[in-house]
Amino acid sequence: MGVMKWRVDVSRADRKELEAWLRSQSIPQALAMRARVVLGSAQGESIRDLAQRLAVSQVTVCRWRNRYRELGMAGLRTRARSGRRRRITHAQERGVVAATMRPAQAATHWSAARLGKVLGLSAATVHRIWRKYGLQPHRVKHFKFSTDPQFETKLADIVGLYLDPPERALVLCVDEKSQIQALNRTAPLLPLRPGIPAQMTHDYERNGTTSLFAALEVASGKVHGLCYRQHRHVEFLAFLRSLARRYPRRDLHLICDNYGTHKHPAVRQWLAAHPRFHLHFTPTSSSWLNLVERWFGVISHQAIRRGSFLSVAELERAITRFLDHWNQSAKPFLWTKTTQQIKRSILNAKLISEPRH
Repeated sequence: MGVMKWRVDVSRADRKELEAWLRSQSIPQALAMRARVVLGSAQGESIRDLAQRLAVSQVTVCRWRNRYRELGMAGLRTRARSGRRRRITHAQERGVVAATMRPAQAATHWSAARLGKVLGLSAATVHRIWRKYGLQPHRVKHFKFSTDPQFETKLADIVGLYLDPPERALVLCVDEKSQIQALNRTAPLLPLRPGIPAQMTHDYERNGTTSLFAALEVASGKVHGLCYRQHRHVEFLAFLRSLARRYPRRDLHLICDNYGTHKHPAVRQWLAAHPRFHLHFTPTSSSWLNLVERWFGVISHQAIRRGSFLSVAELERAITRFLDHWNQSAKPFLWTKTTQQIKRSILNAKLISEPRH
């Protein structure tokens, strides 16, 4: 009779489902505990014994035993809570979005506090709506339309090299990051600590400059780079000769910008004597077409911008270390946009930027 007192009747179908819960590796632990309470009660296990074995209170055991008796399997599942009633209506959200898109009063853009004050909402509410709809009034991106009369021809040429490179040839993105300053902060960097970002002095000493000539292999992402103290056609010729030594007996397609150094008569004469070198020029005001510019952003962010250098030689050693580290695990930057997609994006941007009367 003592066992019958604690027993909970469980149907065969419910037992099968509860046992499936316990076998599942993705079931929440709360549901697994409830299943063990019911199955243990079905075996006649007492409330005290169940509580001790499952490391829960006797009140918890009683709650889920009674919930199963009253509601069955549905009683074991977590009930949806009503929660706090919605304060901001969809109409108000749309009003915040519409107001954000309009020019701010006597300012170039809205802040959450100012817009909230105008609309009678808190700054936190405005921020939450901005996050929901992907609005970022504090940010602005710059753009420039190319006026190159051969823009479409050059665009198709460069994109074709990315998406359909020539067989048995190597495509290199070549450019120079000139006038890299060897800056030495007037006080040592204060390191990162919990709750406090790294800190450095605003003022610095200038210890000279260097120029980094770099060639990015489109296929592998590896970079060949050399530093020179000057940035002339003489240095560009020296860099071309280094490419000739690094990649012997291979046709090389070099993507370059329209800087005068790349078109100097001495450079043209050297290229004529080395027909396996083929230069492809990006359109004017279109440096975004050259993938090595993306890599310049990486090295600036990771190795140069926060650095402190006592001399140009120390700066150049830091650049060389980064190059070696990068090439050990280099991955290519993948170009995905077709010529038609780019032209369509530019057309859409022009339509948006045209003044409306």
